Amino acid sequence: MTQYTSRRYPLGVTLVDGGANVAVYSEHADAVTVCVFAEDGTETRTELTKRTAHVFHGIVPDLTPGTRYGLRVSGPWDPASGLRFNDAKVLLDPHARAVTGAFDTGQAVFGHDLNQPDQLDPTDGAGHVALSVVVDPHSFDWGDDRPPATPLAETIVYETHVKGFTKQLDAVPEDVRGTYAGLAHPAAIEKLTSLGVTAVELMPVHQFLQDAHLEEKGLRNYWGYNTIGFFAPHNEYSASGAAGQQVDEFKGMVKALHAAGLEVILDVVYNHTAEGNDLGPTLSLKGIDNPSYYRLVEDDPEHYFDTTGTGNSVNVSHPAALQLIMDSLRYWVTEMHVDGFRFDLATTLTRQGGDASVHSAFLALVQQDPTLAQVKLIAEPWDTAGYQVGGFPAGWSEWNGKFRDDVRDFWRGTDGMLATLSQRVLGSPDVYEESRRSPLSSVNFVTAHDGFTLADLTSYDQKHNEANGEDNADGESDNRSSNNGVEGPTDDQAILARRTRQRKNFLATVLLSAGVPMILGGDELGRTQQGNNNAYCQDDEISWFDWAAEDTELREFTTRLIRLRREEPALRPDWYRQGPETDAPDTVHIVRADGELFADEDWDVADAKSIAFQLRHTGADSFLLLLNASENGVEFVLPETNGAAWELELSSDPELSLEHPETLIVGHTAFALLRSKAE
Repeated sequence: MTQYTSRRYPLGVTLVDGGANVAVYSEHADAVTVCVFAEDGTETRTELTKRTAHVFHGIVPDLTPGTRYGLRVSGPWDPASGLRFNDAKVLLDPHARAVTGAFDTGQAVFGHDLNQPDQLDPTDGAGHVALSVVVDPHSFDWGDDRPPATPLAETIVYETHVKGFTKQLDAVPEDVRGTYAGLAHPAAIEKLTSLGVTAVELMPVHQFLQDAHLEEKGLRNYWGYNTIGFFAPHNEYSASGAAGQQVDEFKGMVKALHAAGLEVILDVVYNHTAEGNDLGPTLSLKGIDNPSYYRLVEDDPEHYFDTTGTGNSVNVSHPAALQLIMDSLRYWVTEMHVDGFRFDLATTLTRQGGDASVHSAFLALVQQDPTLAQVKLIAEPWDTAGYQVGGFPAGWSEWNGKFRDDVRDFWRGTDGMLATLSQRVLGSPDVYEESRRSPLSSVNFVTAHDGFTLADLTSYDQKHNEANGEDNADGESDNRSSNNGVEGPTDDQAILARRTRQRKNFLATVLLSAGVPMILGGDELGRTQQGNNNAYCQDDEISWFDWAAEDTELREFTTRLIRLRREEPALRPDWYRQGPETDAPDTVHIVRADGELFADEDWDVADAKSIAFQLRHTGADSFLLLLNASENGVEFVLPETNGAAWELELSSDPELSLEHPETLIVGHTAFALLRSKAE
């Protein structure tokens, strides 16, 4: 048998003959011990006796796939200096590929041992705490799996939730609903492929923690922005078991989605962890090397620098924290075959010394990484301390909050929106063109998990978050929404018709604008959260997709829009150039309703709420997009075409008819899309 000498890299557990190499980074610890737990709770300890460049490492015998283990880390208990070592705690391995068990949120999470380091671990090794699990990286057969590699210009993102998408989908077997296997089921995949989207953006699937304050109210963390394991698929989403089986089940889901031509993008939370502030739990990084992994207040290191609103921020100025993030990203691409990432509160990851910087170490590392160069990178370009839309480098796309806000304002009839709205339809050149970034830098959306669904955006003036148990004080109050006449449900047919009209307007604006469109999962069904715009703690029917209540007409409309975008190059430009005389392949001609070009003073007319975009692509059909946000019908003069006469393709105005070749009256708060076939 080969005698292995322990190594400091890779970090975490690496299987070797007779056991495993285990490596744990800690600059400030005195000792690290690996604790193996048998099924009866018996604990066997092996100290990592080698130390190289702040990495404790050693060979731990008899570690095999399925073995449960944790870490005990010894060192000074000196919170005033930022040191929080306590070897009474069993800690998760930051590089663990799987996590089994659940935390006792009454003790193990908000542990009363925080100020009494000599107190015994409340779990006492009995298995009541979540533990790391050894995983065999070679147990899954990927076969001929290949990433779809959909070009960004052809991408249509569908933001959804592993559990919520299938929890109430009758065509999926009950025992796998709400799991990775459920999302991989043919009935679930058919819902996605028939709609026509090209990528699913999954809300957090990294192992996350249930919050004690929510469980005390009988609620649960549904969204999952409470990460505690950057490598481990969340175990509650596994139908096959939580002792490592979740890894292969996740891989099976990715493989099935790929086979259907669907990319998998993960919503990842590297900006903070579930360990919270100085009063929060000690679960992993806090007890392994608190000052290396978290940003501490410089002159008061007992407390945490926080730009996330969660109590802590990961210390991206430190090489160990950056290595953890980069190792995780590469793992999900190389081992789990995902196709991209959406970075929650990405601005926090760019804060060097507190300030956001396009030249940050994090962005520099991502830029030069050959693995990450092959996948999609999407930033949520803000955090609690700053708004950085347009501030990320080339190669990144961004959730464009300006698109969301401005399109909402336009369609609810806000005065003076034409100039701004035109920028959003063109891919926000006012945001990206100065830095020579294309419209594909903009991920266009009007709804996302955080906020109203599309149905609620058109049904409520105010948030209704009472079910969250915070007296309706949580969630955004400025939603730029409209109930269209009645707050909430109604039987008034005129109001219902107006709401349907507006939902189609929003969907059309997202799917017919330059950039990368993103749809909130369920919007095509008319999914409602009953006015709750912060349903992070609603792991129930408020959040789960209600397939039985599907608005089939709205789904068919959305499907048709998506098909048009995918089939017609004029509707998915890499880069629009304005004016009909340019020789660029994609051009746009913007005119007033009377067919004349906009003069400078026209953009500032407060009550002007109609606009037309003539969209062209060399050698393909041309389109005319007419938008009317006014409360009355508007007659548009139709421009001349280079091909056949204009034909009505799609509209939110059910009474629209193209009777005259020169003009078209578009009814109140409606859009129309016309086509001119190429010669």
